[in-house]
Amino acid sequence: MFDRAAAAIGLDPGLAAVMKHCRAVYQVRFPVRIRGQIQVFVGWRAVHSEHRLPTKGGIRYAPVVDQDEVEALAALMSYKCAVVDVPFGGSKGGLCLDPAQYTADELEAITRAFTRELARRQFISPSVNVPAPDVGTGPREMAWMADEYRRLFPSDINAMACVTGKPATQSGIRGRVEATGRGVQYGLREFFRHPEDVARAGLTGTLAGKRVVVQGMGNVGYHAAKFLSEEDGARVVCVIERNGAVFASDGINIEKLAEYRRETGGLKGFPGARFDPDGAAALEADCDILVPAALENQITAENAPRVRARLVAEAANGPVTFEADEILRSRGVVVVPDFYLNAGGVTVSYFEWIKNLSHIRFGRMERRIHELRADRTVAAIEAAVGQPLQPEMVAGLRAGADELDVIRSGLDDTMRRAYQEVREVWHACGRTPDLRTAAYVVAIRKIARSYQEMGV
Repeated sequence: MFDRAAAAIGLDPGLAAVMKHCRAVYQVRFPVRIRGQIQVFVGWRAVHSEHRLPTKGGIRYAPVVDQDEVEALAALMSYKCAVVDVPFGGSKGGLCLDPAQYTADELEAITRAFTRELARRQFISPSVNVPAPDVGTGPREMAWMADEYRRLFPSDINAMACVTGKPATQSGIRGRVEATGRGVQYGLREFFRHPEDVARAGLTGTLAGKRVVVQGMGNVGYHAAKFLSEEDGARVVCVIERNGAVFASDGINIEKLAEYRRETGGLKGFPGARFDPDGAAALEADCDILVPAALENQITAENAPRVRARLVAEAANGPVTFEADEILRSRGVVVVPDFYLNAGGVTVSYFEWIKNLSHIRFGRMERRIHELRADRTVAAIEAAVGQPLQPEMVAGLRAGADELDVIRSGLDDTMRRAYQEVREVWHACGRTPDLRTAAYVVAIRKIARSYQEMGV
């Protein structure tokens, strides 16, 4: 995919070689005593590009993590940050384990040991390399990592900026948990603001009423499905999980489905929906929008010819293989690429990092000023019309932006601007016949310009 975009813009071969491969990969093996036995864990941290510092990327805990995956995801992070104009280089980390097999205390010991190993080689640092949550990790693990880093470097005033995705009560930021899913929503909203692009996908109108299939009810899939259905009027007709899929032509209540899954451990038997144990086959269900929000390589050369969605919205990293991408493109299926659409997480991580470095929450200094200005505006309007305004109207005018409002505004603006830049390339250049190639062109140009300006 990189090669196709590089060829489209005639990128210098030497510069392409610099940009294409990871700069460094750190593999670590470390022991932790678990239930009286010493276990050795294997982990990686890859740095793809240092054209911007710090480098940024999540850490995943999964039994299938390996070096190739970590390197590929690190590269994706470089392109993702460039597309949405977040000034980070790309990095990624992974630990080969199944979190379900360990208690919280055991995971804490493993996470703290991993943090110490990363810190020894500066693969975690507020100024050099900043991890975040990924598959198998979350705010809890980030809090452990931040605390361990602070113990190692107690004089570093910016120590809490060594990771993002922390709990809001531990120097995190409101809106980070749902940020990737919210970014998917904002990205699709922007796509549907452009009728010409919607028509290319063989669709019309807005998100309202569109039939959506969502694969994955993890953090990203859950929030994307919830926001699209509750706020944009989309109809989630199918949700796919590892143990099967549920279908409901009238739409699925995502909140109720999530509660049912928490209580029962699965989707089977959810009231008002049909269950099919073959979840993979549900990727081929008739729908308008398919949102793969699980793991990599879910749409392949084998099933791509049977995908019936007109629009594939990549909420996960790498859910469509290169061969499948070629097939979908040849069939006229529009794919909104992952390193644009799921950039909400790294965007809000950037906001959290800024907050940690500035040591003040967003909105704290200006909110009351906004209220004072609103009071003066209300007073002027009431004096002009000779009667008081309705209380609810006054309340709406006086409401100043809090941290969550600021974060959502910044994320929405980021997703809008990034899509507009990508679509401009998509429509302007005949050598970029799809959104993915256009997004790569945007990212490659920005990274190449950075290297050239630095004299590399």
